[in-house]
Amino acid sequence: MEHTALRPKPMPGQEPGGAAPATGPGPSRPRPHAARRRGRRLLNVLLAGFTGAVLVLSGIGLGAMGTTVLGKGGRPEPRAWHTPPLPGPSPAAATLGVQVMDARKPGAVVVGLHVPGPAQAAGLVRGDVLLAFGTTRIDTAADLVRAVARARPGSEVRLTVRHRSGGYEQLTLVPAVAA
Repeated sequence: MEHTALRPKPMPGQEPGGAAPATGPGPSRPRPHAARRRGRRLLNVLLAGFTGAVLVLSGIGLGAMGTTVLGKGGRPEPRAWHTPPLPGPSPAAATLGVQVMDARKPGAVVVGLHVPGPAQAAGLVRGDVLLAFGTTRIDTAADLVRAVARARPGSEVRLTVRHRSGGYEQLTLVPAVAA
């Protein structure tokens, strides 16, 4: 019984019988897969060009449709877009000077701070998780946005924060007026 692992393997470019090809150092016949690869490359280039053209044209079409909808089918009327301010004092909106996103667990993760800002002055840092804003529990970033919108600028609010290290802390923050 012959062991196949001990049988010598032919060198690249040699025939399995041990004889070298008669035409020279290259293969004796053209590779059949080269034409298929060239055809695939050409097809990919054409498909990519077609897809790019469709995306560009559809983007232009959507932009034209958007202006038509905004202008109600006629000329755009800039005066219709502007609403005059109401007489009397304007309601002030509160801001914390913080950018948040949803956490994996309940809470809102601080991903950015405005410097200087109320959150930075209170001691918040990137990576902190806001769990409560006053008496409102914060499960998502949208909950924090709603709670801050209800807050009055200039009044103190207590924040419950979980730091990146795992410790909890109560911070006092004064929301500022959003400009």
